[in-house]
Amino acid sequence: MRRPHCRIRSTTLTAALALALTAALVPLTSGFSSATPSVGGVVTHTAVAPDGERWNTDLSVVDRDDVNVRRTPAGLRLREARSTGRSPRSPHSAVAEGMLLTAPRTLARPATRVRAELTADVPAGATVEVQVRGWRVSGWTEWRAATAGAVFDRPVKQVQTRVVLTAPNGGATATVRGVQLTADATAAVAAATPGRTYRVYATRIGLVGEVTANGRTVQPRDHFAALPSRRGLSPLNTGDYTVRVCTTTGSRCEYAPVWDVGPWNTRDDYWNPAAVRENWKNLPQGRPEAQAAYQSGYNGGRDQFGRTVLNPAGIDLADGTFWDGLKLTTNSWVDVAYLWTGGGSRGVVGDGPLNIRSGASTSYAVRGLAAQYANVPIQCYVTGQSVTGPYRTTTRWNRLAAGQYVSHAYISAVYGGTVPVC
Repeated sequence: MRRPHCRIRSTTLTAALALALTAALVPLTSGFSSATPSVGGVVTHTAVAPDGERWNTDLSVVDRDDVNVRRTPAGLRLREARSTGRSPRSPHSAVAEGMLLTAPRTLARPATRVRAELTADVPAGATVEVQVRGWRVSGWTEWRAATAGAVFDRPVKQVQTRVVLTAPNGGATATVRGVQLTADATAAVAAATPGRTYRVYATRIGLVGEVTANGRTVQPRDHFAALPSRRGLSPLNTGDYTVRVCTTTGSRCEYAPVWDVGPWNTRDDYWNPAAVRENWKNLPQGRPEAQAAYQSGYNGGRDQFGRTVLNPAGIDLADGTFWDGLKLTTNSWVDVAYLWTGGGSRGVVGDGPLNIRSGASTSYAVRGLAAQYANVPIQCYVTGQSVTGPYRTTTRWNRLAAGQYVSHAYISAVYGGTVPVC
């Protein structure tokens, strides 16, 4: 389990320039996008304010969906500048990090771009990054760095912001004094190709009792997944970004929320096309950098932190997902769908893990699990056995995919459109 950390070298960043450096947060090797970092001194950047709706992010409210940050009279800082215990392969052994998640803001009119202006003191080795996402009918967009302007694939009606801080283990932390955002309209950009499934190598997370990137304390037989990019990291106790992970035979699947970042890399959104992929743009879409490094010696056989890649993993699975959902006994190749990249109706699993049945009755075989909070696709619904659950008593069963049904009694909400009859 590995959460991301950044590598900007500067002493003071006043305004939005800090985040224009995101491409420079990793070693600049073949396949990386590039940028020139500021080294030392005081950097002052005055952004040209575009026309649009402007507002200041509230940095004063720190609550349970925030991770390792605190509000001080000087500004937002890391609460603890020492990382928790991790294996030597993990970036946590050297980096402390924290994250503030703000409440969503409803815009006066839809926008396709959001820009951030940051006011912060950033000592050498520490980093600050402002990220935003937008809500549209089919759900949230992926998170995007906002200083150079986060551009979405279609107009959004709500915007949410998170501020991510890192510091060297035991070192000085940045102090964020202000974040101002502007939403306006520009040409939309391409998003991940919808409906794609990629075969990647899965490893088991373990680490019971430790804390994920979104603030969850890992439970025994827990049900979630980790991907090597924060772009698809769900806030605590949500399944905004959910994956469907299946065995290569298709005999078992689990729908699991993405609650952590890893394995190996932290800026490898490999499911995205080259036009929007953060790094390693010369790799084929769907091929994790760790897999290319392990199998083909890509990037000298190393990950973004310079570590020798010891397996081709592109996804980590919590113990419950690994053992109970998929019935795996060892690290394995799996087929993964990145469900937020698609469209159509979605149901939120309010209580789980929920059995996935091969038909519309509890007498049918169990084909896998849908974790609590997972946002599952609903193709259509059928009438079947009456079930009493936490939300209703109903004969409705939702079809998630061919041969996969869940009782509507356990679905807390549906969004993304009207669900038809099968």
